[in-house]
Amino acid sequence: MQKANIVKNGFVFRAMICPNKNCNEKIIHPADESEYDRFINLKNKEFHVKMRLVGNSYAVSIPKEIVSFMHEQEKIMDDMVRLCFEDFGRLSLNFDKLKNRREL
Repeated sequence: MQKANIVKNGFVFRAMICPNKNCNEKIIHPADESEYDRFINLKNKEFHVKMRLVGNSYAVSIPKEIVSFMHEQEKIMDDMVRLCFEDFGRLSLNFDKLKNRREL
């Protein structure tokens, strides 16, 4: 077994992977698996937040639960984030640029 980092949905797992191509066995670190489950639960949760007028712009608050999770995962949040108008009624807010990583 060899140590490896595996990325799934932008989440980095510490793992042990069998180098034998026929085996293809993976053992994920239990703490990382637990945090991933917490991430999935948070991802599937729907939040209702208010949109407020601030000067000539609108502001939407990000729930503390989401920001706390991001800080725990040591993701760096800058003052500037990427906001995209994806579709009618849908905005995208991006804090992190996904690097070239191996998917599960």
